[in-house]
Amino acid sequence: GGTMKRRAGEREKELKKKKLLEELGENRLPYLTPADADFHQLWKTKYSKLIFRKSDTVPEELHRMVQESFLTLREHSCFFQDLVRIKRKDFLTPVSRILIGNPGCTYKYLNTRLFTVPWPAEGYDIKYCSPEIHDACKALMRLNDYLHIEAVKALRGQNLSETKESKATTVIDREQSLDASLMEQGSVSKDQSSVFVPEDDRSLKNRTSYNLTLLNYMDPQEMLYLKQEPYFGMGSMAVSWHHDENLVERSTVAVYNYSCEDSAVQESHEQELKGRDPAVWHVGLKVAWDIETPGLAVPLHQGDIYLMLDDLNMTHQHCVLAGLSPRFSSTHRVADSSRGTLEYILGQCELALQNLQTDSDSMSLKSLEAAVVKQVEEIHNEVEFEWLRQFWFQGKRYLKCTDWWLKPMAKLEEFWRKLEIMTSLVLSEVRKEQQIEEQRNETISCFLLLLKERQKLRKEWTAR
Repeated sequence: GGTMKRRAGEREKELKKKKLLEELGENRLPYLTPADADFHQLWKTKYSKLIFRKSDTVPEELHRMVQESFLTLREHSCFFQDLVRIKRKDFLTPVSRILIGNPGCTYKYLNTRLFTVPWPAEGYDIKYCSPEIHDACKALMRLNDYLHIEAVKALRGQNLSETKESKATTVIDREQSLDASLMEQGSVSKDQSSVFVPEDDRSLKNRTSYNLTLLNYMDPQEMLYLKQEPYFGMGSMAVSWHHDENLVERSTVAVYNYSCEDSAVQESHEQELKGRDPAVWHVGLKVAWDIETPGLAVPLHQGDIYLMLDDLNMTHQHCVLAGLSPRFSSTHRVADSSRGTLEYILGQCELALQNLQTDSDSMSLKSLEAAVVKQVEEIHNEVEFEWLRQFWFQGKRYLKCTDWWLKPMAKLEEFWRKLEIMTSLVLSEVRKEQQIEEQRNETISCFLLLLKERQKLRKEWTAR
């Protein structure tokens, strides 16, 4: 109920904003860049949970490994445009992506489930299509570990400063960076850990333990058309305004930026421009559903990192503003894995099959209770539409990197065949007259609802 109310509230605010923009006509809401006098004050007061790390704070060796991995994955054609579904219509994303992360993890956005190319986690036998792809995945796992540590430091630093009522120290100024205050001592985390009770420490680590990274690549020169940012007039967008979906609540998102800057970018710096430099990639931020607070456009240079801490992803929206040069990014997330891992869905299948009695020459159902039938058929739909069809719709492309998902998918298909048999058994049983009528009607009622849903979804997927 709460989620529906929130969505209804957001829709209402969005309609108000659209109406306002119609009234504004060509005029736009104000936004600030680092060249503006009030930029840092606005960041400090309205965007303090956005933390920046300049490229020179990151170890050179890590830069080299990560940037090589981006180029390797591009050379092996491992970046793909996703076909996503918005308001019952399919769209190809302008940005090409690949998901890398914990084996068996998935990430769902805009009704599309992506399946991780697993990084070489300990205890897993993962065969890659080439040693170079293995090395690329390993480098991104190293970056993941580094960003986890940085996010914990940033959150501890912010929490500590809040207890001292000194929020100013949480803002990272691009020109006069306060990175040093969080990073100058290797022992900073030890010094600050005594402030927190163990539960807080665990919570910090849980909200920064990234289980995957969504890699993005786009060359603006290859795009025939890029949507213009509508509210502030910030220019061409690679990614429209959004909140990141399917994340653990109040978890940090960490982004590593690699824009392949060239002479075109340098030349543009010499121009006197009002607003953001269109040659340079930027991240745009705005307070969600707020038409008074100016937006921010923060430039992204090669090797820069930014962190969206705590609830920033819920209270604010962000977009990515395209520059002139090709750009890679690695966006590390704590994906909500409660229903999105291989372990979870295999567990659901095992649960459903507990209602199947297998004898030497026949199969039967142990129970025809409405609640049991409903649970089994819901799992049946979940396996088919959230996993099998999602994987085979776009999943074959992962074979360019690894065949890791083929065995799990074969196992899920075996389970699905048994679930189909269980559906047939329900149909044959409810036709029999000897059942108590009230129980029979209840079973048929919930069973038909789920069969209708299955039929509708199968038609949709066939059309796609």
